[in-house]
Amino acid sequence: MALTEERTRTRPVRRISKPDPAARSRGGQRFLLVGLVLAAAYSLFPVWWLLVAATKDRTALYQSNGLWFSGWHLWSNLHQVFTYENGIFLRWTANSFLYAGVGSLGGTLVALATGYGLARFEFPGRGLVFACVVGSFLVPIALLTLPLYLLFSKTGLVDTPWAMLIPCLVNPFSVYLAKVYTEATVPYELLEAARIDGAGELRIFCSIVLRMMTTGGATVFLLAFVNTWNAFFLPLTVLRGEKNWTLNLGLYNWSGKRLESGVDLTGLVLTGALLSIVPMAVMMVAMRRYWRTGVTLGALK
Repeated sequence: MALTEERTRTRPVRRISKPDPAARSRGGQRFLLVGLVLAAAYSLFPVWWLLVAATKDRTALYQSNGLWFSGWHLWSNLHQVFTYENGIFLRWTANSFLYAGVGSLGGTLVALATGYGLARFEFPGRGLVFACVVGSFLVPIALLTLPLYLLFSKTGLVDTPWAMLIPCLVNPFSVYLAKVYTEATVPYELLEAARIDGAGELRIFCSIVLRMMTTGGATVFLLAFVNTWNAFFLPLTVLRGEKNWTLNLGLYNWSGKRLESGVDLTGLVLTGALLSIVPMAVMMVAMRRYWRTGVTLGALK
């Protein structure tokens, strides 16, 4: 017993080391940083390839390394894009700005008004209307293209700007975003105070609600603009004349000329594709000011 007690007293005590929270946090930050770097590389890789390809002539485009420069022919490629077929590229760009800009602006106003009505007004069937809005997310836009074409053909709107502008005015997802943002930023008390002061519903919406929904409106507008700018199947169906085509549809027609007539316009297509992403990048930078203003305004309130 004495020997056993002596061994027990002299046996070293094992201490269980606890994990360091700081080391765990640093490991999570490194993992997150690696993930962000990979995601950024995956997103920027096509843009880099497109930028490099737009600087090459036809020979270097097929015979040189696709990820690095081989000569500098960007300015000559731009000149060819802007002068080919009497500058039809500029016409397509103007059409895309018309459809995406005007259509997205009108669709944003309709979405904000509808979302505000669903969020702050009580009326019979409001739940059913909102359920139909959410359920419409399940319907792909491609399934609606043919019915829209049949409808526009009966009303004589095929191959007109209205065939692109009218579908932009109705976007269920934008309505859903507007409703959610209204519930989060527009309080009932402010609306009741405005009504007590004698303001009408239209004045309340234009003077109070729209100003408070700047951030949500900018988000809805940007998503609608990008969606309309990148649209392909709808303009392919409802637009016939070359002068009414969008930028994507025109570039698609250029890429198909190699198979139809043997004319290789790959360099023009790549340069035009590079130019087509510039408006969206500018729009993203321009919308940051409204997002920052909206967030600051919400924090002050």
